[in-house]
Amino acid sequence: MTLLVPYDGSALSKTALSRAQTFAEFTDEDLLALVVIPDEPGYAHRHDWLDPADTFDVGVVERKLTQEIRDVAPDAEVRAEFVENTEPTADTTMIVVRTIKEVAAELAVSVVFVGSQNAGKVTRPLASIGGTVADDARYDVHIVRHPDPEFADE
Repeated sequence: MTLLVPYDGSALSKTALSRAQTFAEFTDEDLLALVVIPDEPGYAHRHDWLDPADTFDVGVVERKLTQEIRDVAPDAEVRAEFVENTEPTADTTMIVVRTIKEVAAELAVSVVFVGSQNAGKVTRPLASIGGTVADDARYDVHIVRHPDPEFADE
């Protein structure tokens, strides 16, 4: 079986990755860190994937996030998905969520570890991927709402 961690470089996703790494060690399951990179330069800048003066480069973003993943969970497999928004009615969050759910279904993952302040709340903002990913009953969900102290200052 496989454990899946959508990774965006935030303190919460680092905490989710760290916890998934520990879980994988105890359960002997594979660990996959999934990086979804939308074709929106503003998204990359808002997530601090690039310095403000940098131009959007998928390869740079992928290398940076892969290194961060390796620092937290050296044994994790890393998969990057570059997604283009070709739907006029879909926002970036919807495209990211759809990609996470597609990968989770493709791999028949057992648990998704989601780092999100908003996941699992009765009301959730439209910009949260956590709650929407948690809606799928095909896998269990481990929700991380508070970063571990080692990642909190990032």
